[in-house]
Amino acid sequence: MYSLTVRDHIMIAHSFKGAVFGPAQKLHGATFVCDLEMRRRSLDADGLVVDIGMAAALLAEVLKPLNYRNLDEVEELSGVNTTTEFLCGEIHRRLSARILDGALGEGGQGLESLKVTLHESHLAWATFEGPLQGDSAR
Repeated sequence: MYSLTVRDHIMIAHSFKGAVFGPAQKLHGATFVCDLEMRRRSLDADGLVVDIGMAAALLAEVLKPLNYRNLDEVEELSGVNTTTEFLCGEIHRRLSARILDGALGEGGQGLESLKVTLHESHLAWATFEGPLQGDSAR
């Protein structure tokens, strides 16, 4: 399996519901480094997994609505604990939908799976990995 990874980052604020979260129940901020790994079994006719510039631009586009936001105020995330793990799945879902809609051109159609990793720090990170999927997967 071939893979290509691009990286970006987002800065968010959020709070969690539930005693398990301790002090994180209060509003707090996080800066996430986001890695998007795209995989396919064979390279395209140009010898690529996907165009790296298009992939970087797509990741930035998908992250933009979350960047510098209080996620507690984002309507489509209402009532959800926006944990690092949850956000990995949500970003994967949004990227998958855009790729399936053609955002990466023909090269994107050969992708089989995506892996989204959010690094909270140099000590902790979470990942969601799976096949391309449409809006229904959540």
